[in-house]
Amino acid sequence: MPRLDFRRPRLFVDHPLHDGAVIALDRDQANYLGNVLRLAANDMILIFNGRDGEWSAVLGGGRKVQTLTVTEQTRPREPVADIAYVFAPLKHARLDYIAQKAVEMGATALQPVITRHTQVSRVNIERLRANVIEAAEQCGILTLARVSEPVALAAYLAARTPGRLLVFCDEEADQADPIAALRETPAASGIDLLIGPEGGFAEEERMALLREAGVVRLSLGPRILRADTAGVAALALIEAAFGTDARHRRA
Repeated sequence: MPRLDFRRPRLFVDHPLHDGAVIALDRDQANYLGNVLRLAANDMILIFNGRDGEWSAVLGGGRKVQTLTVTEQTRPREPVADIAYVFAPLKHARLDYIAQKAVEMGATALQPVITRHTQVSRVNIERLRANVIEAAEQCGILTLARVSEPVALAAYLAARTPGRLLVFCDEEADQADPIAALRETPAASGIDLLIGPEGGFAEEERMALLREAGVVRLSLGPRILRADTAGVAALALIEAAFGTDARHRRA
């Protein structure tokens, strides 16, 4: 497996990538490379588009950076874990944190859901996508997590793909070993991790979740965690339980 290069800057570009391709930078990208990072013509960076792996590219454009010329592939696209991070939205900075940390911890889809006690009903999807891109750029991730529009919890459950493992975190669950609980329930086609709102799930929501096939009601320990903290903790448990298990990977 090719080693990650953390010395060169990485940039997401929404263009097909192949040897010799020339890409015109938009104003924000040119400003970031030229004025923020202080790069100049003939400097090398790494680029990715979420589809074609990672490539090396050389900056061009004279005094002002304006273009990228793709030179060679540094890493091919690889299989990724099929983990959907399903969450009740929070406010502003904490929502940014959720998106960034979920991507860093391996989530490949972000799905906001509206529950009885959700405090925020409107979500800036473009801002979520921007956080996904930023996290991928910084962490060497090659595939962008898919971001979906918010849906009601009942609608989300009705549309779930059969065979997926549904993990939901519940402060009322009684488990001494959450990793063992995860490993006891097989999944045929990926994992959905559901993190509820600050006020927890309503009782009828909890009952609806427990009626789902292939569900694990997960305890995160004796302390009540904030929703954003709970998401990071649960994703760490999923990684510890399954790692790179092929049952939860997709091309």
